[in-house]
Amino acid sequence: MFSHIMLGANDLEVSRDFYDAALGALGIKAGSFSHDKYFYRGPGGVFAITKPIDGKEATHANGGTIGFSAKTIADVDAFHAIGVAHGGSSCEGDPGYREGVAGTVYIAWLRDPAGNKICAMHRPPK
Repeated sequence: MFSHIMLGANDLEVSRDFYDAALGALGIKAGSFSHDKYFYRGPGGVFAITKPIDGKEATHANGGTIGFSAKTIADVDAFHAIGVAHGGSSCEGDPGYREGVAGTVYIAWLRDPAGNKICAMHRPPK
């Protein structure tokens, strides 16, 4: 359904450091720089960060979350710990199991350096 997801960043290099580290914990290679943006490519699509084209301050979506797939619970925990160590902040409680309409998941949420809410989620086998 999606070709890519792009988020705004106020300090592109601070956000690159954060995403290189946090997404690296999920096995995603460091971002590649092109056309004033950093691109992260994976088997499920493309994620990118950029300074807003209109030159205004980057802001985050109220109620929005971007979720990244994690292969293991350890990957989720590493994403969270490494993300916090690289300028992110924990939100929505500690990493752990959550029950929802999609069943049981293991998930961790972070705010990136620009305030965007992201998460890493692992779906345990049934």
